[in-house]
Amino acid sequence: MTDRPQTPVLDRVNLPSDLKSLTDTELRQLADELRSETISAVSVTGGHLGAGLGVVELTVALHAVFDTPRDKVIWDVGHQCYPHKILTGRRDRIRTLRTGGGLAGFTKRAESPYDPFGAGHSSTSISAALGFAAARDLGGDPGDAIAVIGDGAMSAGMAYEALNNAGHLGKRLFVVLNDNEMSIAPPVGAMSSYLTRLYTGGPFQELKAVAKGAVGMLPDAVQEGARRAKEMLKGIAVGGTLFEELGFSYIGPVDGHDLEQLLPLLRTVKSRASGPILIHAVTRKGKGYAPAENAADRGHATGKFHVGTGVQAKTKSNAPSYTSVFARELITQATGDDRIVGITAAMPDGTGLKQFADRFPRRSFDVGIAEQHAVTFAAGLAAGGMKPFCAIYSTFLQRGYDQVVHDVAVQGLPVRFAIDRAGLVGQDGPTHAGAYDIAFLANLPGFVVMAASDEAELAHMVATAAAHDEGPIAFRFPRGEGTGVDLPERGEILPIGKGRIVQPGSGVALLCLGTRLGAAIEAREALEARGIRPTIADARFAKPLDREMILELARDHDALITIEEGAIGGFGSHVAQLLADEGVFDHGLKFRSMVLPDRFVDHDAPFAMYEDSALNARHIEAKVLDVLGVDSIADCRA
Repeated sequence: MTDRPQTPVLDRVNLPSDLKSLTDTELRQLADELRSETISAVSVTGGHLGAGLGVVELTVALHAVFDTPRDKVIWDVGHQCYPHKILTGRRDRIRTLRTGGGLAGFTKRAESPYDPFGAGHSSTSISAALGFAAARDLGGDPGDAIAVIGDGAMSAGMAYEALNNAGHLGKRLFVVLNDNEMSIAPPVGAMSSYLTRLYTGGPFQELKAVAKGAVGMLPDAVQEGARRAKEMLKGIAVGGTLFEELGFSYIGPVDGHDLEQLLPLLRTVKSRASGPILIHAVTRKGKGYAPAENAADRGHATGKFHVGTGVQAKTKSNAPSYTSVFARELITQATGDDRIVGITAAMPDGTGLKQFADRFPRRSFDVGIAEQHAVTFAAGLAAGGMKPFCAIYSTFLQRGYDQVVHDVAVQGLPVRFAIDRAGLVGQDGPTHAGAYDIAFLANLPGFVVMAASDEAELAHMVATAAAHDEGPIAFRFPRGEGTGVDLPERGEILPIGKGRIVQPGSGVALLCLGTRLGAAIEAREALEARGIRPTIADARFAKPLDREMILELARDHDALITIEEGAIGGFGSHVAQLLADEGVFDHGLKFRSMVLPDRFVDHDAPFAMYEDSALNARHIEAKVLDVLGVDSIADCRA
C-alpha cells in the first residue's frame, strides 16, 4: 500500500473528451500519471497489472485521437483495459476492481458505454470490430471501430478468420496489433517468429530515428505534417506481407510507448483511411514498473502488493493448490509411462503443465491461445498411440467444444481432459467461471466425467485417467487450495462409475459431485443438533452414474438431494433421468437438485459467490429441512 501519486493532468480528465484540450506535451505527462495511477490501484485490489502498463500510451493516444464512445475501442483481451477504465469516467471506482459490487476486471458492456464489447477471453476483437463497421455502413451505430489485439491473441484461428473476412469486405476498420512478445506465457508459434523478424530489423530503428530526429529540425508550423508523411511512408515500407496479402494496409512496426509516433500516426490514418488498416505497435508488458518488467510473466496477474518493492501480500495456506496436486500426480504417472504427454493452450503456469514441461520437455506442448487446435491435436496424439492430457480451464474448453464432440467423442479417442478452474472463480467473475463443463461433457456418448471432492480424490482421478484407454475421460477441479487432507504417495485407480458413501445416515441423502462435499459435511454437523443425520455420498462420476449406489440411496431414504457446482442440466439432471427411467418417482421419493443459479454470477470473494448461488452449508441445511418438512432455520433461504 502507498499514498496515491500526484496526478495534476489526470485530475483534469473525467472523460476521454477532456483529452482533446490537452497539448501533446500534456498527453505525454498524462501517460506517466496514468501509469502511476494504474500501479497504485492494482496494488490495492490485485489483478492484471502488466498488460495494462504495456498499453498506457496506446490508451492515451487512442482516446486523444478518436471520439469514444462514438468510436468503439475494443480491447482484446479485456485485461488490458485498466488504464482505459481510468480515463472513461471510472477512476473514482478503480480501487473497487474485481471486488464485490465493484468494477469488473475486463471490459463489460453493462458497466460503461465506453466498453462497446466484452472480452474475457481472447481473439474476438477483430470479428466484433468488423461487425461494428458493417453495422455502421448499414445504418447502425455510427463511428469507427478499433480492435486492440495482443500478440498472444494472434495465435488463435478466429483472429485470422476475421482478418480474412475484413480484408475481403474492405470496410474502414482499424486493428492495432499490440506486440509485446509476451501474452501470459512466452509466445509460441510461427506468428511470434514472424512478428519478431519484423521489428528486430533495421527499418524499425530507422523509423524511430525519423520520428525523433529530422522532423524535429523543421519549423514548428510544418513539423506535424512532415512527421505524419514520414511515418506513413516509412511505416508502409516495412514488411507486413502477411497482413497485406489478407487485404490490410500494414503500418509498422512503431514504438507503442512513443506518443511522438503514435499521435501523428493515428491522426493520419483516422483522417485518410478508406479500408482496413493494421498498425503494428511494439510494446513491453509491465512497462514502467520494474517489478512487473522483471517478473517472469511481466506482472500478468498479481495479488495486492507494495508499490515500492512489488512484493505481493499473499496469505499462507497449509494445503497445496489443486493445480499443483494435478501437476505432481501427472509427473508421477508420466515417470513410469513414456506415452503420457501434456498439452496446454497458452496457460502452462495456470494449468500446472509448466512443472511437467520442466521435467518432460519433449512430451509437453503449448499450442498458444488455440483451444480448438489443442483438442484436435490431442486427438491426433491419442490416435497415434500416446496418452494425451489436455489441460485447459473449464471456461476455455468451451472454445473447443466442436472439436471435443467431433474429433474426440465421435471417434472414441482416449483424450484425457484436465479441467482446471471448474466452478466459480472469485474475482475473475462470470467470463472465467467453469459452470458448464459437467453439462456439455456428460451428454456426450462414451465420455467419462469425474469431479474431485478434495485433493486426494484429484490424485486418484489423474491416475484413473492415465489408466483409461477405452475412450475420452475428463476430471474437473477448482481454483485455489485444497482442503488439507493427506495426499497419497501415488494416486489409486478408481473403478469407473463408482461413488462412495462418506457418512451413513438416514431420512435424507446428500449426493454430492465435486468440492461442495465439504459444505454438505458442514451442513450435516449443524443438522445433527436437530437429530437429523443425512447420508452423505460422493458421486465421483457424473458419467457413468453409479446406478447401484444412487438407486440404493433412493430406496433407503425419504428424500435425495444432489449438490454440484455446475449449471442446470448437469449431474442432477442425469440423476433425475435415471430415477425417472427406473420409476422411482412413482413411489414417492422427494428429490431436489442444488446447482448454480440460471444466471451469470458476478465477481466477488469465493464465499460470497457461493452465498449468492445458495450453495453454502447453511443453504444445504435449509434445503434438507425444507424437503423433510421441518421448520426452517431463520433467514436460511437465499
